[in-house]
Amino acid sequence: MTPEPIRIQKYLADAGVCSRRAAEALIHEGEVWVNAEKATIGQKVVPGIDKVTVSGKPVRTTAQPKITLAMHKPRGLVCSNEDPHHVETIFTVLPHEFARFRFFCAGRLDKDSEGLVILTTDGDLANRLMHPSNVVVKYYHVSLKQPFPASKKPLLLKGIVVEGERLKVERATLIAPNPQNASTEVDVQMHHGKKREIRQLFTVLGYDVKRLKRYQIGAFPLRGIPLRAVKQLSTKEVLSLFKTPRARGRDDANPVQTHED
Repeated sequence: MTPEPIRIQKYLADAGVCSRRAAEALIHEGEVWVNAEKATIGQKVVPGIDKVTVSGKPVRTTAQPKITLAMHKPRGLVCSNEDPHHVETIFTVLPHEFARFRFFCAGRLDKDSEGLVILTTDGDLANRLMHPSNVVVKYYHVSLKQPFPASKKPLLLKGIVVEGERLKVERATLIAPNPQNASTEVDVQMHHGKKREIRQLFTVLGYDVKRLKRYQIGAFPLRGIPLRAVKQLSTKEVLSLFKTPRARGRDDANPVQTHED
């Protein structure tokens, strides 16, 4: 029985080449070919019959199994499949049984940050987790070199425009503030996330980030996953990434503690 035709973007995502959004960029750049002709956005292909190449390399004809992992990323590793400046990435430390699969990083952390990172072979899931239209709440514990005053919390929530982009968070909570109502420990929530956004925001406000750790995504916590280890997620746990836990109380309530390194 002949397989059903599917859009080229989905085909590439299912094969683990890249996300659908990245596939569109590759097609625009002329890097994707179908049966020796340049592919077009929305073009359909028949898996196992049409010959698809990306940057001159043939694409596998069978889809990868759908595997989703939660990793406890340490500082010092980059969230990239290949980086000429860093030999070791989050993908090079994957357990041997997962090394042969092509994973997407659904929401990166920069080299200097640590905590919960989601890796998946499911291109559709990666796109859902990263797309702005889906409100996926991410929780961070931020340690600063200087005490941050509660009086400046509105600036974090309103945001600051830097190079034409507004940097902001959805919620900020001081942890164990001192008598001056300031603290070097801040719990932050956001559901978007540009590159190094939290670090940039605090730096512009005059506060240096000493440590940044993502400890939860949606209703799924990092707790229980050792540093540099991964946990394969069940269907229920994957769904929990899209859920928002009930509020933990007042703004000055303590967040989930996450220093179990």
